[in-house]
Order: sequence, then C-alpha cells, then structure tokens
Amino acid sequence: MLKQDRIPSALGSARHLRHFLIASALVAPLFAAGVAHAEFRVCNGTQNLVGVAIGYRAAEGWITEGWWQVPASTCATLIEGELQSRYYYLYAEDAARGGRWTGDINMCAAENEFKIVGVQDCFARGYQQMGFKEYDTGRQGSWMVQLSDTSGTQESQN
Repeated sequence: MLKQDRIPSALGSARHLRHFLIASALVAPLFAAGVAHAEFRVCNGTQNLVGVAIGYRAAEGWITEGWWQVPASTCATLIEGELQSRYYYLYAEDAARGGRWTGDINMCAAENEFKIVGVQDCFARGYQQMGFKEYDTGRQGSWMVQLSDTSGTQESQN
C-alpha cells in the first residue's frame, strides 16, 4: 500500500469523532424527552371543566393569579420551572356543577383573569375573597395536585 492511500491515524480519529458527534446529536433528543420538568401542576380528575387559581409568596409580596381552565381528565401547569416557595395555595371551582376545592387561607381573587399583589383588603380593592387550601411542598422542585370528585384531593411531588 502506498503512503498516500493510508489514512493518518489522527485524521481517522477525527472522522470517528465527527460520526460520534453527529450520532449523539440525533439521539440526544430521544433521551431528553423523558426528563421531568420542574413545575406546579394541577390535574383535573373530574368529568367537568374546572377553573383554578393559585396563591404564593414572591419577591413583591403575596400573589394570587387565575384562572386556568382545566378540561376534564387533563392537567395544567400553573407555575413553570423550579418552585421558589415552600407553600402554595389553591382554589378551584367546577364550572358545571359549582363544586369547589377550598381551604382556610383567605386570599384575593377576581371574576375574570387576574394577577393580584397582596391578600389584604380584598373587598375594598374591588376583589373577591376566597378560601385557598395550603399545600406544603417541602421545598420540592415540582408538585402536582389531583382534583377529584371525591373528598380526598391527592397531592404529590413530581
């Protein structure tokens, strides 16, 4: 074999490396699809549309926001990314039957889409006051609440 017909070992390694990198780029998205995302999710285990509002502590103070319309047997992400607080508060209403998922923590809400800073003087500021249920996430990065027709709403870390 002539010298010019041989592939230098360094060039051969570069080719193998290039093929490996191309193959890795093609396969990587397949593995990424199984990675869990950090978030606060609510899943609607009922047969009706449910409206959901959430409350939490942020740098600017207490925040309540809503409404997420969560169709039957689906989930909605209320907060994307790593959870920054330990405690989150949830209020939900069944749009068809009028059922509610409530708690003892009073926070402000509005009839239409809202984001409200502060939980004091709701009525004086033109808002409604609703009883939100507290969820202690234990500083987990993700959390999921499952709303159901039975009295026992399920919650879990994701």
